[in-house]
Amino acid sequence: MSDYRLYLSLIPEALIASQLEPAAFGAYYSTGRHLHAHDQALFFEVDPSFRGGDFPFHLADERCVTQPSGAPKSSVYLGIYTALARVPVSALGNLYLVTDDGRTLELTRGEYTADSAYSLHLYQEFCPVRPLVASRLEPQSFCRSITDPQHPVNVPRIAFAELKLGELWSDPAHGNADDLPYPAIGHLRDVLLDFEHNTKENKLVMRQVRQGIIYRMVERGFYVGDHKDFAYYPFPSHAELESKHYDWWRSAQVTRFD
Repeated sequence: MSDYRLYLSLIPEALIASQLEPAAFGAYYSTGRHLHAHDQALFFEVDPSFRGGDFPFHLADERCVTQPSGAPKSSVYLGIYTALARVPVSALGNLYLVTDDGRTLELTRGEYTADSAYSLHLYQEFCPVRPLVASRLEPQSFCRSITDPQHPVNVPRIAFAELKLGELWSDPAHGNADDLPYPAIGHLRDVLLDFEHNTKENKLVMRQVRQGIIYRMVERGFYVGDHKDFAYYPFPSHAELESKHYDWWRSAQVTRFD
């Protein structure tokens, strides 16, 4: 067994070997050694026995070693392109959400059941592409659709979150949107209304979300999968965040979205 961990980062996409524990890695990856950078991070811990995908694991064996000073090795990059596509869903462990000041929240896999309560959904994709998409499809069906190799436009695997639509899911034209921090609410309304006039399953809202996620707007949780495999990571309730993860939750409130 190696003495390092494997992390699959989603923003930016990379497979990284590190001797740091997840919380320490999250702080390092988000803020840097000297706090010069302040960026969110999302990453999975990967089964340490995973050795597929044509990654150069020999580099991790050679370079991911304790430093002469006694400090652990923070990171050895094993891949920065198509990393998600090369790591099977079965090898993915817990998901970690990191605020831009380096606080980390751990999410474990949950049992997924389709929720038919909502007829419209809003999805933020993280990897390998980063659009904001409105959809008629519940999360698992959305995942299957986006990764279907029979579709002319598809990706091999996708990681995404469902975001809150508030009253817009049921009343795009007149629903209250005061608590929705998304840019161009008028455009979002138009996209959702357009589902009433055509049979499309998915419609683009933004071509690319340039930075981050508004954690307080996560609906049920985070998802990763392809046309065969699928995993669901439930997001804690507001009450649980307040009572058990207060420091992380307080930090997450200042996240920006653009």
